[in-house]
Amino acid sequence: MDRTTSEESFEILEKASAEEAQTSIPVHPSCLENYSPGSGATYAHDWSPTGTGGKLRIQGRHFVDAYGRVCNLRGVNLGGNCKVPVDHKNETFPHDHHTVTFVGRPFPLEDAPQHFARLRRWGLSLIRFVMTWEAVEHTGPGIYDMEYLSYVRNLLSLLPEYGLVAFIDIHQDVWSRYSGGSGAPAWTLEAIGFDLHALEESGAAWLLGVRGGGHVEAERGIWPCGYQKLAAATMATCFWAGDTFAPKLKIKAADGQTKSVQQFLQDAFLDMYAAVVQALGDLEGILGFEIMNEPHRGYIDLPSLYQFDYNTDLHLSHVPSALQSFMLGAGYPTLVSNWTRSFPMPTRCTSNSVLNSASRNAWRTDGPTEGICVWEMHNVWGWDKATNKGIVLRENYFMKDPVTGRKVDWYIDFYYPFLKRWGQRVRSVALKETMLFVEPIPNEFCPSSWTKENQVPNMIFAPHWYDLYTLFSKKFGDFTVNVQGLSRGIFPLQAFYWGQQGVRDNYSKQIRSIIDSAHEVLGDIPVLIGECGMPMDMNEKEAFETENWRWQYRMMDAMMVGLERSLANFALWNYNPDNSDVEGDNWNGENFSWFSRHRALPPSLLDLHQTSFTLDNGSRILSAVVRPYPAKTAGIPIRFDYEMNIGQFTFEWRAFDITGKEPRGQTEVISTARETEIFVPSLLTYGRKLKIEGLEEGDSHLYDESRQTLFIIHGPSASGKVRKVTVSVWPPLRPTFDLNTFWGDFGELIFSGLMVFIGMFVFIKLKFYM
Repeated sequence: MDRTTSEESFEILEKASAEEAQTSIPVHPSCLENYSPGSGATYAHDWSPTGTGGKLRIQGRHFVDAYGRVCNLRGVNLGGNCKVPVDHKNETFPHDHHTVTFVGRPFPLEDAPQHFARLRRWGLSLIRFVMTWEAVEHTGPGIYDMEYLSYVRNLLSLLPEYGLVAFIDIHQDVWSRYSGGSGAPAWTLEAIGFDLHALEESGAAWLLGVRGGGHVEAERGIWPCGYQKLAAATMATCFWAGDTFAPKLKIKAADGQTKSVQQFLQDAFLDMYAAVVQALGDLEGILGFEIMNEPHRGYIDLPSLYQFDYNTDLHLSHVPSALQSFMLGAGYPTLVSNWTRSFPMPTRCTSNSVLNSASRNAWRTDGPTEGICVWEMHNVWGWDKATNKGIVLRENYFMKDPVTGRKVDWYIDFYYPFLKRWGQRVRSVALKETMLFVEPIPNEFCPSSWTKENQVPNMIFAPHWYDLYTLFSKKFGDFTVNVQGLSRGIFPLQAFYWGQQGVRDNYSKQIRSIIDSAHEVLGDIPVLIGECGMPMDMNEKEAFETENWRWQYRMMDAMMVGLERSLANFALWNYNPDNSDVEGDNWNGENFSWFSRHRALPPSLLDLHQTSFTLDNGSRILSAVVRPYPAKTAGIPIRFDYEMNIGQFTFEWRAFDITGKEPRGQTEVISTARETEIFVPSLLTYGRKLKIEGLEEGDSHLYDESRQTLFIIHGPSASGKVRKVTVSVWPPLRPTFDLNTFWGDFGELIFSGLMVFIGMFVFIKLKFYM
């Protein structure tokens, strides 16, 4: 059946039940008797209206297409270079911050076809598109870079041509580039009184990582400590809870009105967000918008001004307490502890150093605080001239409402109310079906308070997951640790794993815990892992010298197995064309991209068809990243397992034609399709035969390598039944690594030692006691 006939054959199926009478969905042509597998012109990983029959939507905990098929979304963050403007200069930063430009991030418009074609070939057709507040509004409050917004619109309007979809991530790390991360424009810090040129010297921020540093051992991994430093912590506190904790701080807005610092910052953020939604929200390839990357509470809920919590806040390099940060920012030289990496604890205090010996004040005298620390202005601390020391005046200031004395909770009192404001603002200018992506504080489970009344319409929960042990140490081997479990009190021996099978189990357990805990609290809403990735420069960058990427293969495989076992939707961090072996992702020493155009073929030699191997040049560890997956399931997915060493996967699903439910009964899915589409990459099948086992009488299938899609139509008698297929290639793949286990590596040694011990025991007993 040709494409035209298929499209003309669509019918409308009215759902029979009374409560669902208003809903109608098209019938997929696979329900027709004369339809054969793959008769349409689409492919598994095509999320355009052509491939989905309309637009992706939410149904219970699933993404579904217009026919009700359950869709498994996997893709990339695009990309790490979007945190930094194209004209950034390490040697002059932070000068000229009003005139920067992000036009061309993540790549020039003319380069888009090669990158989008590459992602389509790899089956990574979901994009978490990285933008920053600074990129949109760097010149000043209310002045939007329309050239940049026009560039992004032109770029993302190309998505449907390649079967791609995206959601917009307004990214931030440590508040802003000007406080050591990315995100907010410089004028937000200047507005509350900070002197940009004094932040680093005063110890209010660590900026070396955004000036090209972070690659050597002494600088590695320091940037997250910026969340506890004065600049970022103060900005986050004022943004979320300025009315509560900094009510004396007033800002004069561009329209002449005087606003509280919280209202000034939040209104500016929401106005910027509305401009972004207006510019992009009507595009065919845009699924929705994410409120903010990795929100942080600042000082809110901090129990002590004398120290941060070692279990939740990274301690590395100089780690001033909140009080010490206040003193440093106010221009007082202060003795601060210095932390270095250690074992078995991640870090330990090894020395103390005096910072800000030049007595540099981080607060401008012409700012709204008139050169005084905003927290001194609110009597949180003061300087005792008699003892020449800083003293705490209100120890639990950030734990309770200073007026009422009521204990505060960052989520309940500040995050959820703003989330509702943001949701209402977005929906006032967006399409009705726009999805709203939200996430908790990084490395935290979904809080139990995130109940229905605190959720927004069309909500997608988008937490992040990383192996914190490897992320911190940049080392990976046979021994791995469940840091997530340790932080939640599991018995230490249960947190240790050995071998490739062990790390697969380790990561699977962690990812499953995040997803299950979210559903327990949130109910039936979709979960998408918004970020997950691994450092390519692990193990002292040995792979860059040897071109032996075995440990990177193994870690990526373990992470992907964990995601697959949970049937998770996800976006990998990250696809960055500007990545290089020397500079990495060129931000705070990070190196996560498995693609670099410095290793790729020139555009003139590229073939953009999705089966072209020319697109693979420039990638690393590709066979661990590009894997089969059930993209569109005519039923409820139950289990998916893929073994990359042999190129074999097993997929189980509960097939249905009209209505089906989750195995545990939580979510009902309405479907009008019998055709399941599985992405099977030509990278796997080229020069090999595909073997499919488990099909039953009445089933039919087709594998089209040119579309990298296995089409399976279940027979009419299969509705409601669990189906299971095993798909393999012949000849099998050459194994990339050994699937080793603890007992496989040490079992013989342990057995031999045990035999020796028993032999000695018997000998001693017979010799001396018989």
